[in-house]
Amino acid sequence: MDTHSTSKTPITLLGLGDMGTALARAWLTAGHPLTVWNRTPERAEPLAGEGARAVATPAEAVASATGPVVLCLLDDASVGEVMDGTDLNGRDVVNLTTNTPAQAQQRARWAEERGARFLDGGIMAVPSMIGRPETGGYIFYSGDHALFERHREALAAPAGVKFVGKDPGHAALHDIALLSAMTGMFAGITHAFALVGPEKDLDQTRFATLLAEWIGAMSGAAHGIAAQLESGNYTEGVTSNLAMMTAANDTLLATAQDQSVDPRLLTPYMELMRHRVAQGHGDEGLAGTVGLLSSE
Repeated sequence: MDTHSTSKTPITLLGLGDMGTALARAWLTAGHPLTVWNRTPERAEPLAGEGARAVATPAEAVASATGPVVLCLLDDASVGEVMDGTDLNGRDVVNLTTNTPAQAQQRARWAEERGARFLDGGIMAVPSMIGRPETGGYIFYSGDHALFERHREALAAPAGVKFVGKDPGHAALHDIALLSAMTGMFAGITHAFALVGPEKDLDQTRFATLLAEWIGAMSGAAHGIAAQLESGNYTEGVTSNLAMMTAANDTLLATAQDQSVDPRLLTPYMELMRHRVAQGHGDEGLAGTVGLLSSE
Protein backbone atom coordinates (compact mmCIF):
# COMPACT_ATOMS: atom_id res chain seq x y z
CA MET A 1 0.00 0.00 0.00
CA ASP A 2 1.10 3.59 -0.70
CA THR A 3 2.87 5.12 2.31
CA HIS A 4 0.68 8.22 1.90
CA SER A 5 -2.56 6.23 2.17
CA THR A 6 -3.71 8.25 5.16
CA SER A 7 -4.18 11.27 2.85
CA LYS A 8 -6.27 9.29 0.37
CA THR A 9 -10.06 8.93 0.42
CA PRO A 10 -11.12 5.75 2.26
CA ILE A 11 -13.15 3.36 0.11
CA THR A 12 -15.70 0.80 1.28
CA LEU A 13 -16.30 -1.90 -1.32
CA LEU A 14 -19.07 -4.50 -1.23
CA GLY A 15 -18.68 -7.32 -3.72
CA LEU A 16 -15.46 -9.13 -4.62
CA GLY A 17 -16.16 -10.96 -7.84
CA ASP A 18 -13.58 -10.65 -10.61
CA MET A 19 -14.43 -6.99 -11.24
CA GLY A 20 -14.74 -6.10 -7.55
CA THR A 21 -11.38 -7.70 -6.79
CA ALA A 22 -9.74 -5.80 -9.66
CA LEU A 23 -11.22 -2.54 -8.35
CA ALA A 24 -10.03 -3.35 -4.84
CA ARG A 25 -6.45 -3.95 -5.94
CA ALA A 26 -6.44 -0.73 -7.97
CA TRP A 27 -7.54 1.28 -4.94
CA LEU A 28 -4.99 -0.44 -2.71
CA THR A 29 -2.23 0.21 -5.24
CA ALA A 30 -3.25 3.87 -5.39
CA GLY A 31 -2.96 4.07 -1.59
CA HIS A 32 -6.62 4.29 -0.60
CA PRO A 33 -7.57 2.76 2.78
CA LEU A 34 -9.95 -0.01 1.81
CA THR A 35 -12.69 -1.85 3.67
CA VAL A 36 -14.16 -4.88 1.88
CA TRP A 37 -17.04 -7.28 2.29
CA ASN A 38 -18.08 -10.28 0.24
CA ARG A 39 -20.85 -12.82 0.65
CA THR A 40 -18.21 -15.55 0.48
CA PRO A 41 -15.64 -14.39 3.08
CA GLU A 42 -12.80 -16.39 1.52
CA ARG A 43 -12.75 -13.96 -1.41
CA ALA A 44 -11.65 -11.19 0.96
CA GLU A 45 -8.71 -13.06 2.49
CA PRO A 46 -6.11 -12.32 -0.21
CA LEU A 47 -7.04 -8.62 -0.14
CA ALA A 48 -6.76 -8.56 3.63
CA GLY A 49 -3.24 -9.87 3.19
CA GLU A 50 -2.57 -6.94 0.83
CA GLY A 51 -3.76 -4.31 3.31
CA ALA A 52 -7.54 -4.21 3.06
CA ARG A 53 -9.76 -4.41 6.13
CA ALA A 54 -12.27 -7.26 5.74
CA VAL A 55 -15.53 -7.10 7.69
CA ALA A 56 -18.21 -9.70 8.34
CA THR A 57 -21.40 -7.91 7.28
CA PRO A 58 -22.55 -5.17 4.87
CA ALA A 59 -23.98 -3.24 7.83
CA GLU A 60 -20.58 -3.22 9.55
CA ALA A 61 -18.90 -2.07 6.33
CA VAL A 62 -21.34 0.79 5.78
CA ALA A 63 -21.40 1.86 9.44
CA SER A 64 -17.64 2.39 9.43
CA ALA A 65 -17.50 4.12 6.04
CA THR A 66 -16.05 7.64 5.94
CA GLY A 67 -15.81 7.76 2.15
CA PRO A 68 -17.76 6.31 -0.78
CA VAL A 69 -19.60 3.03 -0.33
CA VAL A 70 -19.05 1.22 -3.63
CA LEU A 71 -21.37 -1.60 -4.67
CA CYS A 72 -20.09 -4.10 -7.24
CA LEU A 73 -22.53 -6.97 -6.93
CA LEU A 74 -24.07 -9.57 -9.22
CA ASP A 75 -27.16 -7.66 -10.26
CA ASP A 76 -29.72 -5.10 -9.09
CA ALA A 77 -31.63 -7.70 -7.07
CA SER A 78 -28.41 -8.46 -5.19
CA VAL A 79 -28.09 -4.79 -4.25
CA GLY A 80 -31.52 -4.90 -2.60
CA GLU A 81 -30.74 -8.15 -0.79
CA VAL A 82 -27.29 -7.13 0.46
CA MET A 83 -28.31 -3.66 1.57
CA ASP A 84 -31.61 -4.67 3.17
CA GLY A 85 -31.76 -3.21 6.68
CA THR A 86 -28.47 -1.31 6.30
CA ASP A 87 -28.50 2.30 7.51
CA LEU A 88 -27.46 4.49 4.55
CA ASN A 89 -28.28 7.85 6.12
CA GLY A 90 -25.60 10.39 5.22
CA ARG A 91 -23.61 7.92 3.09
CA ASP A 92 -22.22 8.38 -0.40
CA VAL A 93 -23.33 5.37 -2.44
CA VAL A 94 -21.63 4.55 -5.75
CA ASN A 95 -23.32 1.70 -7.56
CA LEU A 96 -21.07 -0.08 -10.08
CA THR A 97 -23.39 -3.08 -10.35
CA THR A 98 -24.48 -3.75 -13.93
CA ASN A 99 -28.08 -2.63 -14.34
CA THR A 100 -30.58 -1.04 -16.71
CA PRO A 101 -31.26 2.71 -16.88
CA ALA A 102 -34.64 2.18 -15.19
CA GLN A 103 -33.04 0.17 -12.39
CA ALA A 104 -30.45 2.90 -11.86
CA GLN A 105 -33.16 5.55 -11.60
CA GLN A 106 -35.04 3.39 -9.13
CA ARG A 107 -31.87 2.85 -7.07
CA ALA A 108 -31.32 6.61 -6.95
CA ARG A 109 -34.79 7.08 -5.46
CA TRP A 110 -34.12 4.16 -3.11
CA ALA A 111 -30.91 5.80 -1.89
CA GLU A 112 -32.54 9.22 -1.51
CA GLU A 113 -35.36 7.73 0.57
CA ARG A 114 -32.68 6.35 2.90
CA GLY A 115 -30.88 9.67 3.25
CA ALA A 116 -27.97 8.75 0.98
CA ARG A 117 -26.32 10.53 -1.94
CA PHE A 118 -26.08 8.43 -5.10
CA LEU A 119 -23.99 7.87 -8.21
CA ASP A 120 -24.51 5.11 -10.73
CA GLY A 121 -21.69 3.78 -12.88
CA GLY A 122 -21.25 1.76 -16.04
CA ILE A 123 -17.87 0.04 -16.37
CA MET A 124 -16.48 0.06 -19.91
CA ALA A 125 -13.69 -2.39 -19.18
CA VAL A 126 -13.01 -6.00 -18.31
CA PRO A 127 -11.24 -6.81 -15.02
CA SER A 128 -7.81 -7.11 -16.66
CA MET A 129 -8.09 -3.46 -17.82
CA ILE A 130 -8.75 -2.09 -14.33
CA GLY A 131 -5.76 -0.26 -12.81
CA ARG A 132 -4.07 -0.14 -16.22
CA PRO A 133 -4.75 3.26 -17.81
CA GLU A 134 -2.85 2.31 -20.96
CA THR A 135 -5.67 -0.10 -21.88
CA GLY A 136 -8.17 2.73 -22.31
CA GLY A 137 -10.82 1.40 -19.94
CA TYR A 138 -13.11 3.88 -18.23
CA ILE A 139 -16.28 4.14 -16.14
CA PHE A 140 -19.37 6.19 -16.96
CA TYR A 141 -20.95 8.01 -14.00
CA SER A 142 -24.30 9.74 -13.68
CA GLY A 143 -26.44 11.17 -10.90
CA ASP A 144 -25.26 13.59 -8.22
CA HIS A 145 -22.67 15.75 -9.98
CA ALA A 146 -21.41 17.36 -6.77
CA LEU A 147 -20.81 13.88 -5.35
CA PHE A 148 -18.92 12.90 -8.48
CA GLU A 149 -16.66 15.95 -8.22
CA ARG A 150 -16.09 15.34 -4.51
CA HIS A 151 -14.77 11.83 -5.15
CA ARG A 152 -13.43 12.25 -8.69
CA GLU A 153 -9.81 11.53 -7.76
CA ALA A 154 -10.68 8.35 -5.86
CA LEU A 155 -13.08 7.16 -8.56
CA ALA A 156 -10.42 7.68 -11.22
CA ALA A 157 -7.88 5.39 -9.51
CA PRO A 158 -9.18 2.14 -11.08
CA ALA A 159 -10.01 3.58 -14.53
CA GLY A 160 -10.77 6.80 -16.38
CA VAL A 161 -14.04 8.54 -15.51
CA LYS A 162 -16.69 10.17 -17.71
CA PHE A 163 -19.65 11.98 -16.14
CA VAL A 164 -22.59 11.72 -18.56
CA GLY A 165 -25.47 13.49 -16.84
CA LYS A 166 -27.53 14.17 -13.76
CA ASP A 167 -30.12 11.56 -14.74
CA PRO A 168 -28.99 8.51 -12.71
CA GLY A 169 -29.90 6.23 -15.62
CA HIS A 170 -27.55 7.82 -18.14
CA ALA A 171 -24.43 5.87 -17.14
CA ALA A 172 -26.25 2.58 -17.67
CA LEU A 173 -27.80 3.90 -20.90
CA HIS A 174 -24.38 4.83 -22.30
CA ASP A 175 -22.97 1.49 -21.15
CA ILE A 176 -25.74 -0.57 -22.77
CA ALA A 177 -25.74 1.53 -25.96
CA LEU A 178 -22.01 0.98 -26.48
CA LEU A 179 -22.28 -2.72 -25.65
CA SER A 180 -25.17 -3.02 -28.11
CA ALA A 181 -23.01 -1.49 -30.83
CA MET A 182 -20.23 -3.89 -29.90
CA THR A 183 -22.63 -6.82 -30.21
CA GLY A 184 -23.55 -5.72 -33.72
CA MET A 185 -19.87 -5.43 -34.58
CA PHE A 186 -19.23 -8.96 -33.30
CA ALA A 187 -22.13 -10.18 -35.45
CA GLY A 188 -20.48 -8.66 -38.52
CA ILE A 189 -17.10 -10.14 -37.59
CA THR A 190 -18.68 -13.56 -37.11
CA HIS A 191 -20.35 -13.37 -40.52
CA ALA A 192 -17.12 -12.24 -42.18
CA PHE A 193 -15.12 -15.16 -40.77
CA ALA A 194 -17.88 -17.55 -41.79
CA LEU A 195 -17.59 -16.28 -45.37
CA VAL A 196 -13.85 -16.79 -45.63
CA GLY A 197 -13.67 -19.91 -43.45
CA PRO A 198 -14.13 -22.49 -46.23
CA GLU A 199 -11.18 -21.04 -48.17
CA LYS A 200 -8.37 -23.30 -46.96
CA ASP A 201 -5.60 -21.23 -48.55
CA LEU A 202 -6.77 -18.00 -46.89
CA ASP A 203 -4.64 -16.74 -43.98
CA GLN A 204 -7.07 -16.08 -41.12
CA THR A 205 -4.59 -13.94 -39.20
CA ARG A 206 -3.93 -11.69 -42.18
CA PHE A 207 -7.67 -11.47 -42.82
CA ALA A 208 -8.24 -10.45 -39.18
CA THR A 209 -5.82 -7.54 -39.63
CA LEU A 210 -7.66 -6.36 -42.73
CA LEU A 211 -11.00 -6.75 -40.97
CA ALA A 212 -9.94 -4.75 -37.91
CA GLU A 213 -8.51 -1.98 -40.09
CA TRP A 214 -11.70 -1.75 -42.15
CA ILE A 215 -13.98 -1.65 -39.11
CA GLY A 216 -11.81 1.06 -37.59
CA ALA A 217 -11.98 3.13 -40.78
CA MET A 218 -15.77 2.78 -40.99
CA SER A 219 -16.40 3.59 -37.32
CA GLY A 220 -16.15 7.29 -38.12
CA ALA A 221 -19.57 7.00 -39.77
CA ALA A 222 -21.03 7.41 -36.28
CA HIS A 223 -20.16 11.12 -36.39
CA GLY A 224 -21.99 11.60 -39.68
CA ILE A 225 -25.10 9.85 -38.37
CA ALA A 226 -25.02 11.98 -35.22
CA ALA A 227 -24.79 15.17 -37.30
CA GLN A 228 -27.76 14.09 -39.43
CA LEU A 229 -29.85 13.18 -36.40
CA GLU A 230 -29.13 16.54 -34.79
CA SER A 231 -29.85 18.55 -37.93
CA GLY A 232 -32.84 16.49 -39.04
CA ASN A 233 -31.42 16.43 -42.58
CA TYR A 234 -30.71 12.77 -43.32
CA THR A 235 -29.34 13.51 -46.80
CA GLU A 236 -26.59 15.81 -45.49
CA GLY A 237 -23.11 14.67 -46.49
CA VAL A 238 -24.33 11.31 -47.84
CA THR A 239 -21.86 9.47 -50.07
CA SER A 240 -23.56 6.05 -50.21
CA ASN A 241 -27.32 6.39 -49.89
CA LEU A 242 -29.80 3.78 -48.74
CA ALA A 243 -30.95 2.95 -52.25
CA MET A 244 -27.37 2.19 -53.28
CA MET A 245 -26.64 0.17 -50.14
CA THR A 246 -29.87 -1.79 -50.43
CA ALA A 247 -29.02 -2.77 -54.00
CA ALA A 248 -25.52 -3.80 -52.88
CA ASN A 249 -27.02 -5.96 -50.15
CA ASP A 250 -28.19 -8.38 -52.85
CA THR A 251 -24.53 -9.09 -53.63
CA LEU A 252 -23.79 -9.71 -49.95
CA LEU A 253 -26.68 -12.18 -49.74
CA ALA A 254 -25.73 -13.94 -52.98
CA THR A 255 -22.17 -14.38 -51.76
CA ALA A 256 -23.40 -15.79 -48.46
CA GLN A 257 -25.51 -18.30 -50.38
CA ASP A 258 -22.55 -19.27 -52.59
CA GLN A 259 -20.37 -19.78 -49.50
CA SER A 260 -23.14 -21.75 -47.73
CA VAL A 261 -23.32 -19.14 -44.95
CA ASP A 262 -26.56 -18.36 -43.11
CA PRO A 263 -27.19 -14.58 -43.49
CA ARG A 264 -29.33 -14.30 -40.34
CA LEU A 265 -26.87 -11.94 -38.65
CA LEU A 266 -27.27 -9.40 -41.48
CA THR A 267 -30.82 -9.70 -42.77
CA PRO A 268 -32.66 -7.85 -39.96
CA TYR A 269 -30.72 -4.66 -40.65
CA MET A 270 -31.01 -5.16 -44.40
CA GLU A 271 -34.78 -5.39 -43.99
CA LEU A 272 -34.76 -2.13 -42.03
CA MET A 273 -32.85 -0.41 -44.83
CA ARG A 274 -35.19 -1.83 -47.47
CA HIS A 275 -38.22 -0.62 -45.53
CA ARG A 276 -36.84 2.92 -45.33
CA VAL A 277 -36.22 2.93 -49.10
CA ALA A 278 -39.78 1.70 -49.67
CA GLN A 279 -40.99 4.70 -47.66
CA GLY A 280 -39.42 6.93 -50.31
CA HIS A 281 -36.16 7.80 -48.54
CA GLY A 282 -33.62 6.09 -50.78
CA ASP A 283 -31.53 9.28 -50.98
CA GLU A 284 -30.87 9.28 -47.24
CA GLY A 285 -27.97 7.89 -45.27
CA LEU A 286 -28.29 5.46 -42.39
CA ALA A 287 -29.68 8.00 -39.91
CA GLY A 288 -33.18 7.47 -41.25
CA THR A 289 -33.20 3.86 -40.06
CA VAL A 290 -32.75 4.91 -36.42
CA GLY A 291 -36.34 6.09 -36.06
CA LEU A 292 -37.65 2.80 -37.43
CA LEU A 293 -36.45 1.08 -34.26
CA SER A 294 -38.38 3.37 -31.92
CA SER A 295 -41.82 2.29 -30.71
CA GLU A 296 -42.80 5.90 -29.96
